[in-house]
Amino acid sequence: MEQNSLNQYIRYIELDRDNVPSFSEYPFNLPAVKNLDRLSFHPKVTFIVGENGSGKSTILESIAVAFGFNAEGGTRNFTFSSRATHSELNQHIKIVKGAKKPKDGFFFRAESFYNFATNVEELKLNDAYGGRSLHEQSHGESFFAVFQNRFSRESIYILDEPEAALSPSRQMSMITRMHDLIKEGSQFIIATHSPIIMAYPNAIIYQIDEGFEQVRYEDTEHYQITRSFITNTQKMLDILME
Repeated sequence: MEQNSLNQYIRYIELDRDNVPSFSEYPFNLPAVKNLDRLSFHPKVTFIVGENGSGKSTILESIAVAFGFNAEGGTRNFTFSSRATHSELNQHIKIVKGAKKPKDGFFFRAESFYNFATNVEELKLNDAYGGRSLHEQSHGESFFAVFQNRFSRESIYILDEPEAALSPSRQMSMITRMHDLIKEGSQFIIATHSPIIMAYPNAIIYQIDEGFEQVRYEDTEHYQITRSFITNTQKMLDILME
């Protein structure tokens, strides 16, 4: 597996542990943060998976903000803020970049996508996102419009739970689009619960428990539970409803 190339946009992050105020306070008490030292990224795709509350979204947000993205999402040109909710973790994260600079990038957050779409409309940028108001489309259609029209070659993409907006068939279409962009030199860092999306081959998958553990796709809880449910549906339902 190809890992940590000098040509990738983000090689790894380090937590400045000596200057953390307290590991008993948020966000430094989160499982994803309290044992963090260095986290390396694949030059193509890195997945971060874990339970809600484990800190995966907080980690992604800190990487995005430290890299220059708006905390609520969008490209690095967006500066809108509906409320100041992002953590101070980005102030304690060091990003080690590769030799190449990305031509563009995007930070996608499912939870604040509505605010992003509103800002696109206010700035009269609909043409750059397919020519149709993102608010006049379903959540899944609007995200896919961004993915199809705004994502481009040789760029960095940080995606926080993109499956929240996508049906299973759209998630498979996302894999196709990702693959096209990766072949054109783009890098993805994705937090996800989707066993479909995280099936992208030859990626690094980090599972959060009491820290980050690199695992095989087949060893993720998401894959194992989904496979067990699909192959033993009635048995699983009987257990769940007894």
